[in-house]
Amino acid sequence: MINRVVLCGRLTRDPDLRFVGDGKPVVSFTIAVNRTFKNQNGETEADFINCVAWRNAENIAKFLKKGSMAGVDGRLQTRSYDDQSGRRVFVTEVNVESVQFLDPKGGAGRNQSSGQQGNSFPDDPFANEGKPIDISDEDLPF
Repeated sequence: MINRVVLCGRLTRDPDLRFVGDGKPVVSFTIAVNRTFKNQNGETEADFINCVAWRNAENIAKFLKKGSMAGVDGRLQTRSYDDQSGRRVFVTEVNVESVQFLDPKGGAGRNQSSGQQGNSFPDDPFANEGKPIDISDEDLPF
């Protein structure tokens, strides 16, 4: 049987690092993943997926923050518990096995001042915001 989840999206809030039992770290976070289709109004919708990571929990909490792009690999898991009123609550979440930090080094998520993607490469020839790139036939290696 197969239970594998692979997601790529942005964190909706800062990761929540806590220590359980004998001091073992665990981090929880929510990742927003865009759907591949648009709704009736032409807008893209997103799913908000709860994730829990035991491995590398401290690094995840240290290097990711709200708005950070991350790739998550893990398995889907369900659990239940009784809340304070005695009602049974069911939870479905991704038990994370590995995380890839997908933001450029030094740029974490969206730039707060301009609302644009952080860019640690100021002379990036591909960061021309949708304008055509001027490439002549002599530039091509074939």
